Amino acid sequence: MEQATDQRERADRFRSLFGDESTFRAWYDAALPRIFGYLFERCGAVRTVAEELTQETFIEAVRVRDRFDGRSDEMTWLVAIARHKLADHYRRLAREERRHLRLIAGRGDETTEDPWRSVEAQHEVLEALARLPAMQRAVLILHYMDDLPVAEIGRELGKSEGAIESLMSRGREGFRQFLQTSEVDDG
Repeated sequence: MEQATDQRERADRFRSLFGDESTFRAWYDAALPRIFGYLFERCGAVRTVAEELTQETFIEAVRVRDRFDGRSDEMTWLVAIARHKLADHYRRLAREERRHLRLIAGRGDETTEDPWRSVEAQHEVLEALARLPAMQRAVLILHYMDDLPVAEIGRELGKSEGAIESLMSRGREGFRQFLQTSEVDDG
């Protein structure tokens, strides 16, 4: 009973943000860098894409604010919206790529070093990710950066677990090839 009351109070507090412009502005100013940072890292560090997805995230949050039920923290809820916008972005890219011929092979493998977190390799990782087809890139990002299991990635992207496994396998192979090519070019 106490938990339900806490959830209701959290939901009411969140909805009240939208009733006062200065309160909303303070919340928005605090949330904006977190959402932008989350998206920027996951869209290949392409500022314009991150800005667009950030804007779409906040528009959607305002549009569906009455659906916030207080079960989670408002930032967690906002990040979930951002994740959906990111998945939509990659689905759009994949459709565009299919229209412009075939998908390009991707990248991503677990090695002894963790290229996803290594500061030295960040530029090469982002370049290699950018060269991947949209769906391979999305699967690798959602799995390795967001730690989502295959089943959840499948639900997010509207694909079967088998399709996600296949995309992940091809993505890792292509990612590995792109990194090796980058190392040879730099070497």
